[in-house]
Amino acid sequence: MSLFWRIFALNAVVLGTATALLLWAPVTVSVPVLLTEAVILVGGLAVMLVANAALLRLGLAPLDRLTKLMTTVDLLRPGQRLPASGGGGVAELIRTFNAMLERLEQERVASSARALLAQEGERRRIAQELHDEVGQSMTAILLGLKRSADDAPEPLRKELQELQEITRESLDEVRRLVRRLRPGVLDDLGLVSALTSLSEDFATHTRLLVTRRFDTDLPPLEPETELVLYRVAQESLTNVARHADAGRVTVALRGTGDGVVLTVTDDGSGIEAPSEGAGIRGMRERALLVGGSLEITPAPRAGTRVQLTAPVVRKQP
Repeated sequence: MSLFWRIFALNAVVLGTATALLLWAPVTVSVPVLLTEAVILVGGLAVMLVANAALLRLGLAPLDRLTKLMTTVDLLRPGQRLPASGGGGVAELIRTFNAMLERLEQERVASSARALLAQEGERRRIAQELHDEVGQSMTAILLGLKRSADDAPEPLRKELQELQEITRESLDEVRRLVRRLRPGVLDDLGLVSALTSLSEDFATHTRLLVTRRFDTDLPPLEPETELVLYRVAQESLTNVARHADAGRVTVALRGTGDGVVLTVTDDGSGIEAPSEGAGIRGMRERALLVGGSLEITPAPRAGTRVQLTAPVVRKQP
């Protein structure tokens, strides 16, 4: 039954009931209308309106829930669906909306995957150019300054040594940028070594105390899953350094029965409702690429907890 006929039927029930009461109830209307008769008619009208409103509210309740979901749905939090309750056109409308959400979520994951893969490719290209071009040029400059400083007289030698130290620090900074753009240790030594290097580098540059808790019996992970876990940890630590005003950070990685869980917890100022900035939404998009879920909650003792749960894709024998 379409929505039009459902509303028509509800109104017909109310009006038919009112007509039946007028036909068989011992009520008459005088001219002019007496006060008691007016009270009865007004009371009957009120009852009829209340009954009509209640029936319409019951019949259109699925549409209210659908409207609320439309205003709050977020494609980065998949799985938000409504049961196809209600009859006829209402149920069909809800099923169509659920199918549209399913299609949009799949398209969002596919488009995000293409964008993030392109981003990783660009990161790899820039890191390679920094390593091959800038890094080698600065290394050559550093060696030239060393040779010049060895042969220069004392007043000039000190200046050349200072330039040599500045060049060495700049070269270290370039290498650090290369590691941030493309963690070679992730490809060479695996996720645990990459997270260890990341946390040590973070502690060195921020002066924060970083505690690592990594399980030793982690299940084997796909390269895409390892990269997502690494990038989420990297972005979480960056947010701690920028916004948390923390003194201690804990990075934990543990295995579960069918996946792994990465947790980054700080003891900073904490949050009540995390603002969905570009960084957090980027982490959610990365989590969706590997079928994972991201949760950002207040930590038990102030601070913030970022938790990524990623499933393990087991190969068929």
